[in-house]
Amino acid sequence: MFRAARIDPVEYAPPWGAGFDERLAALTARPRRIAYFYELPDTSTFRYRVFNMARSLAADPRCDTSASWFQLSDLDRTALFVDRADALVICRTRYTPAVARMIGRAKARGIPVLFDVDDLVFDPEYAHMVMHTLDQDTATEAALDTWFSMFSRLGTVLRMCDGAITTNQCLAHRIEAFAPHLTARIVPNFFNAAQQALSSRLYEAKRRSGFASDDRIHIGYFSGTPTHNRDFAVVAPALARVLDAEPRAILRVVGFLEPKDAMARHHARIEQFPLQDFMNLQRLTAEVEINIAPLQDNLFTNCKSELKYFEPAIVGTITVATPVYTFRNSIQDGDNGLLACSHEWETKLHSAIQLVRNRADYARMAEQCYSHVLRSYGWDGFGISIEAAIFGDADTARGVPGPPMQARDARPLALEPAGNMPGSVNDG
Repeated sequence: MFRAARIDPVEYAPPWGAGFDERLAALTARPRRIAYFYELPDTSTFRYRVFNMARSLAADPRCDTSASWFQLSDLDRTALFVDRADALVICRTRYTPAVARMIGRAKARGIPVLFDVDDLVFDPEYAHMVMHTLDQDTATEAALDTWFSMFSRLGTVLRMCDGAITTNQCLAHRIEAFAPHLTARIVPNFFNAAQQALSSRLYEAKRRSGFASDDRIHIGYFSGTPTHNRDFAVVAPALARVLDAEPRAILRVVGFLEPKDAMARHHARIEQFPLQDFMNLQRLTAEVEINIAPLQDNLFTNCKSELKYFEPAIVGTITVATPVYTFRNSIQDGDNGLLACSHEWETKLHSAIQLVRNRADYARMAEQCYSHVLRSYGWDGFGISIEAAIFGDADTARGVPGPPMQARDARPLALEPAGNMPGSVNDG
């Protein structure tokens, strides 16, 4: 464990408690205005795809655009925000007649309406695969109705829009296949100011200590929601063997996970913490030496974002991850993390432990991680990219580059036709 990163729990209050009038004033702060719409604020999709976007625009002096957010309870005041906006971005919102009327009002005004989505949750052809991946019950009518209804309602709103915004090229490809009349532009997930400031403070404490670790090696699994049982099963047998061989190793779990099968014999060496707010999650992540991000390798997981890499990276914790699309584009194996195919987990975990034992090697990789994610996912560097994605500003897009991250593998993912997919929410 990194003792230098140990701090008291952070006092946390959700930073999106503003009332309607304050949010409306924020919308009109600059000449060009974006109204974001989301069903109800939360710490996952809303935080990354709405709140962080508006804050990044507000912080960017190069932008002439302000943004604010609205929710289902504001729909009786649609005219007040839609009529003041120059673009409407609807984030992961299910169809209702009131939402359709909001879209109709925006289109009658001639402003662009875009759909922002961060998961493959809009095409009913993939609903069964996603349910299976997330370890949901596919045998009951109620569960099937819930999931297929959600996908259908999200897809209906998506198809009503003029364009889409998403997190990566793999998901953009699926959006355009589902709604061929749309173009999907990419704005990746990134930090917010408070998250980044706390994380950098934790990283600097570790750096100043020379990444000194105590006599235990903590492997962190930050599972979030209770839908990752099948993901953890990818690594569990190898992880159990690593714990057999490494008596100093401890597994830290934050979120929902019930250790079973091969891991059951190591129950006493598993630390479990409840779900955390996004600030205290960084605190607990900073203490561990190794973060693991195992995933099943299918179309749904290849469409997910890379936040399970960049959230640990900014606190100086290295990641071992399944090489799905976004991880293999953000992690260069052996440089700023480790990639592990299903048969490689035991070897790669031992490699990570060797890094912990050699502080110089660990420090080199941690510093690579930190500098990469600070450049690529820094909270105040996306204003111009957001403007270009929403307004399609060719001059803006050409004149000021977006974030400096360049994908290491820009080839499109080979996609299996929907009819051949096996039968096989947001925190990734």
